[in-house]
Amino acid sequence: MAQKPSIPKGTRDFGPSEMARRNYIFDTIRSVYALYGFRQIETPAMENLTTLMGKYGEEGDKLLFKILDSGDFLRGIDASAFAEGGTPKLAAQLCEKGLRYDLTVPFARYVVQHREELTLPFRRFQIQPVWRADRPQKGRYREFYQCDADVVGSDSLLNEVELMQIVDEVFRRFGIRVCIKINNRKILTGIAEMIGQADKIVDITVAIDKLDKIGLDNVNAELAEDGIPADAIEKLQPIIKLSGTNAEKIATMREVLKDSEIGLKGIDEVEFVLNQFALVTASSQPGSASSLELELTLARGLNYYTGCIFEVKALDVEIGSITGGGRYDNLTGIFGMPGLSGVGISFGADRIYDVLNQLDLYPKEVSTATQLLFVNFGEAEAAYALPALAASRRAGIRAEIYPDAAKMKKQMQYANAREIPFVALAGESEMAAGKFTLKDMQTGEQKLVTVEELIAQIEQ
Repeated sequence: MAQKPSIPKGTRDFGPSEMARRNYIFDTIRSVYALYGFRQIETPAMENLTTLMGKYGEEGDKLLFKILDSGDFLRGIDASAFAEGGTPKLAAQLCEKGLRYDLTVPFARYVVQHREELTLPFRRFQIQPVWRADRPQKGRYREFYQCDADVVGSDSLLNEVELMQIVDEVFRRFGIRVCIKINNRKILTGIAEMIGQADKIVDITVAIDKLDKIGLDNVNAELAEDGIPADAIEKLQPIIKLSGTNAEKIATMREVLKDSEIGLKGIDEVEFVLNQFALVTASSQPGSASSLELELTLARGLNYYTGCIFEVKALDVEIGSITGGGRYDNLTGIFGMPGLSGVGISFGADRIYDVLNQLDLYPKEVSTATQLLFVNFGEAEAAYALPALAASRRAGIRAEIYPDAAKMKKQMQYANAREIPFVALAGESEMAAGKFTLKDMQTGEQKLVTVEELIAQIEQ
């Protein structure tokens, strides 16, 4: 017996009903992006490894899916290299390409490559899958979609404010209550300076970014393993545990970082975004304002962030962040175009999908694909139904005809299984009258109607 086929761990199949829900997510995010003047691009699933490597930190590089070179990829490789077990070194010789880890680095490559074609500031959005060789677990997949929006070519913090408005609007439309957490890499740099460990900024940010996942004791243990002295770790504790309102946290951090120029600049930037977001949401419609909270342990462990950073958590479901992003001033410089600042956000569509499922927040019409089914009693009846079917589709009604002249019970079971709300029937009497019997599958009500009346009824 042949082995039953399967898919790789950390990936998923999506059937028609799941795709209807996913498209609802993509369409909602896409419509909000368009509302704010963002334009769509796409980039290849695979990039040259020279584009990807070194952009995500050491941990990120380990999670890159690398693609073996085509053809005789072992030609020229010394057999001793296999015996030595130098996997990273071998991969560098065997692989020139890799699957993209996120959409931001490929976007930076795109900007540099197409610079002469772009008008700055350039506002782009991108909805495509990404891949990470991570250990699969609940809410974490190896293949998943990101829905990114970025602005490059502008240093203005109004871009950060607008991106927070986009986050607020998207989740308002979904009906998901969220908390938007904000921090600034300049504040984190100032903290590293304050504890005398400026050269350990990457180790510090990677460790404290795991606070929600592994807890304070394990964060402190990781800091110690990274060579952070005990007295420096002790100085970090009040900052990691800092609570209170945004204003109280800012006041405390201004005092803590009073001798750090870069730290104070980070506080100024965060305060501007917080104040402007409060201003624009004060007049928003009821229920639209998400909470925006300064979270000093938020680090967004990717090395390319340089300013404000964001992360969004759902309030009613236990799951990881469902949106993230931040300011990156140096990313395009890696590709030979220094001085071009950018800021962006990324919605995690797969996690949003899980949240909407758990909270049952999908609109009813999302699961309704076909609105109208024409029953097929035979060749003559089918020929009679086809013009009405065409007229229904021209009116924008999603309609189909059962392809076979099957028993009535079977066709009705098909309509019920597909959750089709209306069924149109035409036998000898209906054909003689030039009409159809339209059945509401929810109420069981039946009416004898013309094609025009049929269309009007469903449109209502």
